[in-house]
Amino acid sequence: MRIFDFSLKLNGFEIDKAKEVLAKIQSQSEKDFVGYIENQKKEIVSYHLEHNAFYKNLGKSIDINNWDSIPVMTKRHLQQPLEKRLSNGSTTDTVYINKTSGSSGDPFIFAKDKWCHALTWAEIMNRFGWFDIDFNSSKQARFYGIPLDKKSYYKERLKDCFSNRYRFSVFDLSDNAFEKVLSKFKSTNFDYINGYTSPIVQFAKFLKRKNVVLKTLCPTLKVCIVTSEMLFDDDKMLLETQFGVPIVNEYGASELDLIAFQNPKDEWQVNSETLYVEILDENDNILPYGEEGRIVITSLYNKAHPFIRYDIGDIGILDEKSTLKKPILKKLIGRTNDIANLPSGKTAAGLTFYYITKSVIENDGNVSEFIIEQLSLDVFKIKYVSKNALSPDEKETIGKAMIQYLEPNISIVFERVAKLDRSKSGKLKQFTSYI
Repeated sequence: MRIFDFSLKLNGFEIDKAKEVLAKIQSQSEKDFVGYIENQKKEIVSYHLEHNAFYKNLGKSIDINNWDSIPVMTKRHLQQPLEKRLSNGSTTDTVYINKTSGSSGDPFIFAKDKWCHALTWAEIMNRFGWFDIDFNSSKQARFYGIPLDKKSYYKERLKDCFSNRYRFSVFDLSDNAFEKVLSKFKSTNFDYINGYTSPIVQFAKFLKRKNVVLKTLCPTLKVCIVTSEMLFDDDKMLLETQFGVPIVNEYGASELDLIAFQNPKDEWQVNSETLYVEILDENDNILPYGEEGRIVITSLYNKAHPFIRYDIGDIGILDEKSTLKKPILKKLIGRTNDIANLPSGKTAAGLTFYYITKSVIENDGNVSEFIIEQLSLDVFKIKYVSKNALSPDEKETIGKAMIQYLEPNISIVFERVAKLDRSKSGKLKQFTSYI
């Protein structure tokens, strides 16, 4: 039984139809693909101009026949209640809703219509299939976080069960924790590893200290797919050596789709089927292949919520050999997270703060930006920009979450600022350790 497909269908996602449509898109010639992209661009813009008041207000000067007239959207535009951004006919009960991680410091809640989300899953399953991974039968070793409140915790565990995966916590990266991880690999026929880069790299360093190659203990292992954080070349070499399998780099955004995925030829192939990716300069001009600029993305199928010429907050370069049908991401700048060292000697992945910041994010758009700085082993500072100062109760909630996810005897300092300093790329680094 194809349990993963069944679970998607149960939630209203037409995965079989989505796979068929994706296959038809991929089968087009390069010439026909140009027409397909132009039609989809016009169709999605026209739809939102007609059915979405938020986008109609944003795009007052749009000429549907002039792509350059379409304004670039930023995360700042989206920091308002979701209900004000939904298209006519879409409600919070009929769409897929989630929160961005806030890894760029600009969190918000977003929505996708169910057909768009079905296509997202079809795209992901197609790319994983390049490495002989089938979500319905392949066993996943998952290095992701997990909510700690009981209801959300058991919901994620249930999803893991339906998705044929076993989740390892990224909140404890100690040797004792990794001994348990290693033991699980010895006793389980895992087909692949998937998860955040930094904890997986820490696990590989642990294996190196023990002089262990993971595939010798888990012969069924085929591939390791890392996501959400930058994978540096030396870390990739470490992973290849200690895991004994190919290492695949994934680049995605929850509000959009899978953006780029390393193919078997070791190219970082961009998703051109459901997204349209551009590289723009600081004046919103389209840059030619080979030049560095802002990554701006259009979701070609999301009718519930517009993501049209959406500045994701990353800087990158499309390779000179790119084509419209097969763009290649030559370089990505950003998405690096530090490791947090704690008073007890425990370490935690920087992505731990993905879950902590969920307590900061509210649907009223009060907090527009934030970063977390580790000033010493036991002192963390949350610097934030907001319409209104956080209340004592809100600060207490955040402080309790920090302690719950990390450990006791941690001090939290709050600093409300008018503006946060940005890197040269224009992106905020969510977590920085100064120790």
